[in-house]
Amino acid sequence: MVVKAANISARPRRAATPASEVIWHDLECGSYRADLPLWRELADGHPGPILDVGAGSGRVALSLLEAGHSVTALDLDPTLLGALKERAATNRIETACADARSFALSRRDFALCIVPMQTIQLLGGPTGRVAFLRRAHAHLRRGGLLACAILSALEPFDCPDGEIGPAAESAYVDGILYVSRATRVGMHGRRVVIERQRQILVSDERGEGGAPGCDAAAAPAPERNVIELDHVTAPELEREATGAGLRPESAREVPPTDDHAGSAVVMLRA
Repeated sequence: MVVKAANISARPRRAATPASEVIWHDLECGSYRADLPLWRELADGHPGPILDVGAGSGRVALSLLEAGHSVTALDLDPTLLGALKERAATNRIETACADARSFALSRRDFALCIVPMQTIQLLGGPTGRVAFLRRAHAHLRRGGLLACAILSALEPFDCPDGEIGPAAESAYVDGILYVSRATRVGMHGRRVVIERQRQILVSDERGEGGAPGCDAAAAPAPERNVIELDHVTAPELEREATGAGLRPESAREVPPTDDHAGSAVVMLRA
């Protein structure tokens, strides 16, 4: 869940149109690349099978497959996993549709388990995180590594209050323009709230981002999309992991970019 946004644009696809949840997931998450070098470095340093938790439509898993690694992709959304499986087209990918807090796989010898893009902050607070940490520990080989990305710094903004927010993300899919704009990021108690406005515009492909060629009058009204992340610090997560039998190691950092917030990557050894 990258807090800032970046513009992306794609030419119309000639294959079957993906499901809407795949399109929005790709649009709002797929352009992020800043963390890929770290995941590849960790994969290269831990030969063996890799478990990608919260894999979605394959942003990280596909990168690791390209580097020659074998990956099991775990996600709660079967539609996203179906898109990943179709894109992978290789027997080095396995998919598991399961809750990260309760999954039980036949394989229990993963050399590396990765949790990119603040997925661990979507598990319902300390109870959910600890449940996941115990499941991850049970699936790692002795000496295996669990690496979890968390939001390292909050950069709040609120467009309705007059602040200038990030540029919209947009993509054409089969003549339809999908637009997603982050409108608010802020704290609500112990939760980080991220709000986006989503809109679908019919297009004749002559314009982008709502330029002439998009029939805004005929388009449905924008929809409000809200994601809430648990607020957790690296020391808090390390304490929870210690209680689950994991050993903390020095955390790594994924620095912020012009378009995306930075992450701390907590390292936990089985």
